[in-house]
Amino acid sequence: MAARFIVEADGGSRGNPGPAGYGAVVRDGDTGQIIAEAAEFIGHATNNVAEYKGLIAGLRAARELDPDASVDVRMDSKLVVEQMSGRWKIKHPDMQPLAAEARTVFPRGRVAYTWIPRERNKDADRLANEAMDAGKAGRQWEPRKAVAAATTEEPPPETAAPKAGWAAPADLGTPTTFVLLRHGETPLTPEKRFSGSGGSDPELSDKGRWQAERAAEAFAARGSVQAVVASPMRRTRQTAETVAARLGLEVRYEDGLREVDFGDWEGLTFAEVRERYPDDLTAWLGSAKAKPTGGGESFTTLTHRAGVARDKILARYAGKTVLVVSHVSPIKTLVRLALGAPPDSMYRMELSAASICAVQYYADGNASVRLLNDTSHLR
Repeated sequence: MAARFIVEADGGSRGNPGPAGYGAVVRDGDTGQIIAEAAEFIGHATNNVAEYKGLIAGLRAARELDPDASVDVRMDSKLVVEQMSGRWKIKHPDMQPLAAEARTVFPRGRVAYTWIPRERNKDADRLANEAMDAGKAGRQWEPRKAVAAATTEEPPPETAAPKAGWAAPADLGTPTTFVLLRHGETPLTPEKRFSGSGGSDPELSDKGRWQAERAAEAFAARGSVQAVVASPMRRTRQTAETVAARLGLEVRYEDGLREVDFGDWEGLTFAEVRERYPDDLTAWLGSAKAKPTGGGESFTTLTHRAGVARDKILARYAGKTVLVVSHVSPIKTLVRLALGAPPDSMYRMELSAASICAVQYYADGNASVRLLNDTSHLR
């Protein structure tokens, strides 16, 4: 089942035209919680141009969270709402390309537009003003540390790491448990080749299907899993569907759980990458912000989208046990964040194919790693 988001967007210009900026927030459609923010100072522009750019940024932020989502856009700009709803013609030449761009973000029919009064659009308005204030100071807007949005910076401590100290167990309520299952083997797994979201998207091998069946048996015997969420890649879909069928559950897909895009390293072994791209590999091993050769994805970017995926699952399944079927890098990232460990700790974890980890999340923000790389069900 695809997600449902609410996008609130706004834009402003101090002078109209004058120094302009936009702001947008993405809310979970079920809880109303803000899960992403976007803002930017755009230089000299009109109010309407800034409003359209805020709309585009909000839609793109929603698509980054879930490209299959349905979106309810809420804006206090009557002009933008009526034009994007098709009730008013778009005559101004500056508006036409922006409206066309906004329509390309999601397919027709997946976005609805609603006008709201300005007082109900305070978060987007605040961000637009923050962006204009930043522009006046000669810099660009930076996201608040409390929002786990996808940016190029390392996630802040308050969203990436558990809080210090523990409350009494009776005060914490029932924790939300993530049972993290790595997918079964593919033909690339035993050869230890880079296999991310930018490669061939291989399916499970015969051994991988056997591993998925063993995992399904183990979870059926335990009887504790109440929901299944998985990366949309083929190997995770096949693993998740095998387990879910045994448990009588449906699989919900979350794009933030997909594997890293390894760029030009896809399909290569570590030794082959070291021979062909030694400098890039050294940089990648030394910094979470470094990307693989050819425009791949950094671990910093992965950390942000995995954090957003985690928060969405926590909001949807509070107090439940959720089977999360994913890949090596996202699972290591979730374990790392639960421990409050530094980025390079990922290189000190081993996760076998079809292995199980478990993390519990408590109402006070703390997390507890309960299991790592368990393969007892495969013996």
